[in-house]
Amino acid sequence: MPIAKLKPKTTVPREEIVIARQMHQALVLHFMEGLTQAQIAGRLGISQATVNRLIKRGRQLGLVEIKIKSPVEPLVDMEERLLALGGISRAIVVPTVSDNPQTALQAVGEAAARLLMEELDDGDTICITGGKGVSAVVAGMQPPRRFDVEVIPATGCVQGKHYTDVNHVSTLMADRLGGRSYQIHAPLFADDAEQRAMLINMRSVADVFKRAREAKVAVVGIGSILTDDSSYYDLHPSSSTDRVAIERSGASCELLAHLLDDQGRVCDYSLNRSLVSLTLAEFASIPMKIGVASGPNKAGPILSVLRGNHLDTLVTDEATGARILEIASKEGVSA
Repeated sequence: MPIAKLKPKTTVPREEIVIARQMHQALVLHFMEGLTQAQIAGRLGISQATVNRLIKRGRQLGLVEIKIKSPVEPLVDMEERLLALGGISRAIVVPTVSDNPQTALQAVGEAAARLLMEELDDGDTICITGGKGVSAVVAGMQPPRRFDVEVIPATGCVQGKHYTDVNHVSTLMADRLGGRSYQIHAPLFADDAEQRAMLINMRSVADVFKRAREAKVAVVGIGSILTDDSSYYDLHPSSSTDRVAIERSGASCELLAHLLDDQGRVCDYSLNRSLVSLTLAEFASIPMKIGVASGPNKAGPILSVLRGNHLDTLVTDEATGARILEIASKEGVSA
């Protein structure tokens, strides 16, 4: 009867255990503690050439995984979460570098200016609104060359504060870019719908709006309505005394001076019917629509504009983006 032979027990040679331990020590000291190969050699009592071989072999065996954390990783994640809300195809979020709202808006304006100049070609037309956001874009422009472009108002004009005057902002943008600006000679608000129709059909006004409708890119602000710092009340002298009617209309934001509700729909409000401006349907036909806004009071208005699918691109800052996502989350919108 044959006797079964037991296989000899295999053991790892002591030398290999020593090498594996040295390899682990060398990798930890080099990649986690930042020691040089010469320092590791002194610590372990081996040659620097041996340390080099141990580190190289450890990487070949896949014992080292290097992960580089990007300082903009949280911003990229926030951009993706804003895109997931819907209504836009691109989000650009800049770090909130200061609690000062003007400083934050300046950073947003500079980011929007860089984006705009990356997208521009000679011969393009840009249509714009007035407002603090678009003014910040103009202030942030540092063109690498002259652009043969036209800058066109998308709305009628409001005289008063420099940022409300779309003709003024249009002229500044064209000067910065090296292009040409068109002026609109009509107020933002007509007295009534009948006068609006008359103004819109005036040859000089109609020509400006025709050019605006044919623009390649639009740069617009997003206005808050129900906060004390809202610039909407700088646009029409009677609107500040009509806040009850504005609140009753369900308005939550302003886009091209149109009051919109929290779903981005045009409100039933009298001044909406007398606006001398591109309609939102006309605005929608512009291929690239960039919205610029910053500040905690702009979060709700931005969310309303996203829900109305009025923009392609949003440029904002991190604190505002976080507030948008917080409001959406509380309202049960997936982010």
